[in-house]
Amino acid sequence: MQLPEATNFIEQIINEELEAGKFESRGNEIAVRFPPEPNGYLHIGHVKALCINFGVKEKYNGKINLRMDDTNPAKEDYEYVNSIVEAVKWLGFEYDNLFFASDYYEKMYEIAEKYITDGNAYVCDLSSEEITATRGTLTEAGKDSPYRNRSAEENLRLFREMRAGKYADGAKVLRAKIDMASPNINMRDPVIYRIAHVPHYRQGDKWCIYPMYDFAHPVSDAIEGITHSLCSLEFENHRPLYDWVIEKAGFPAPAPRQIEFARLNITNTLMSKRYLKKLVDEGFVSGWDDARMPTLMGLKNRGVPPMALRNFCAAVGVAKNYGVVNIAQLDECIRDELNLTAERAMGVCSPLKLTVTNYEGEEELPFEINPADGSGATRPVKFTGTVYIDRSDFATEPPPKFKRLFKGGYVRLKGAYIVRCDEVVTDGNGNVTELKCTYFPETRSGSAVKSEVKAKGVIQWVDAKYGKDAVFTTYKPLLKDEEYPDQDYAERLDKNSINTCCGKVEPYAAECAGKSFQLMRTGYYKVCPPKDGKAQLSEIVSLKDSFNK
Repeated sequence: MQLPEATNFIEQIINEELEAGKFESRGNEIAVRFPPEPNGYLHIGHVKALCINFGVKEKYNGKINLRMDDTNPAKEDYEYVNSIVEAVKWLGFEYDNLFFASDYYEKMYEIAEKYITDGNAYVCDLSSEEITATRGTLTEAGKDSPYRNRSAEENLRLFREMRAGKYADGAKVLRAKIDMASPNINMRDPVIYRIAHVPHYRQGDKWCIYPMYDFAHPVSDAIEGITHSLCSLEFENHRPLYDWVIEKAGFPAPAPRQIEFARLNITNTLMSKRYLKKLVDEGFVSGWDDARMPTLMGLKNRGVPPMALRNFCAAVGVAKNYGVVNIAQLDECIRDELNLTAERAMGVCSPLKLTVTNYEGEEELPFEINPADGSGATRPVKFTGTVYIDRSDFATEPPPKFKRLFKGGYVRLKGAYIVRCDEVVTDGNGNVTELKCTYFPETRSGSAVKSEVKAKGVIQWVDAKYGKDAVFTTYKPLLKDEEYPDQDYAERLDKNSINTCCGKVEPYAAECAGKSFQLMRTGYYKVCPPKDGKAQLSEIVSLKDSFNK
């Protein structure tokens, strides 16, 4: 058979297995899954796993399941299920099936009873603290539970009584019977079922015992006929247990194979659902979809294009070793994508009035929609001779090589004319309130007339008559510094990660809620619904890196 070229170690493994005929019995179909727990929103770290799994599906023309690993009823909810489904579809991925581990509870229970009958599991009365205390260390073997040698008959009776609700939470657990002296602590009789009198969001009160992840996950993979369980490196030490669970359950070959890859870690970014939930619960952010959050719904709300995230993960690649990616690389991928897709517009965050003293009337000027798309398409922009420029584009005492406006200096108003600053008007406190300028008619943008008047700089502007009041919201990373394991996340949170300013924006952009624009020399912004009669523009990414390096 003709195999696709392998571009990473995962694909190399799959190719070797296909060449060896491992999957001939199933028509060489490769099957993978993406199995999030519905206890929070997906974040950018999940994009890498999604890209890897869907990449395998597409490359080998296989199948992929989206499966909710919902075995912890105290933390799971339909809100999270719906957000996960929405996020996956927003990224442009299409899965073959949507499954829930909770649908397999009865099958899992049957397998647990088989374990007991085969002598591979026992009911243990030790508390969680006692189990931890007897598990041993990396250098010392664990100690057998005093309940380890109960008969299969007694274990079956007790396990069935656990299911019937006879015992309180924590009173008993079902443990796999493996090896308390194993060098891998995960193999020292791990708990595979616990008692939890908690309603399940899908199963209701049907169950009061629930399977543990290390048991439910491989069983779910085997039930679904998954060939490759692709997961992050923290599960590497769990692989022997994964294989043991499937083997003792008696599933037919070929068994699913677990392969680990390095998870995505990004500087200045929280990558833990536990901490992200704390931000939500403690009111530091407005919700899981807050534009500062690294959740996919937060990134979507902010205006980040989904292809930018996929391109970012492609650039990072698939590796076996742990590493941290600088957030600048993500920002650059966002800029690259928006550069191709976002229209251009003009907006000023800190308006300064500029009056062209020798201009009369008004006109429409052609403004290029997106120079990067190569179409040359334009739209009309009103010009009346009185405009607002950004205060940062004027300097009373210009520094060396300053290419914008100062008294006696020349600058081009984007898409309009070259102007010269003749007079600087100030108030009683010396603050600049207005610039009075002269324009040169022959310098109109696009004019075939050659002019001796030259300007080195180009600045954006908003017409004073037609411009709209606007609120600009900008963001900084939630974390002020890079990730240091010995530093609590709360100490690193930037309490000033969101800032607003009032300015002006051209009417076209103000009226395009939901669209993204590049504002000249500023950044990319998403237009949000107006509020209090003002246009709302939310920053997606700046035109240059602004975080702490």
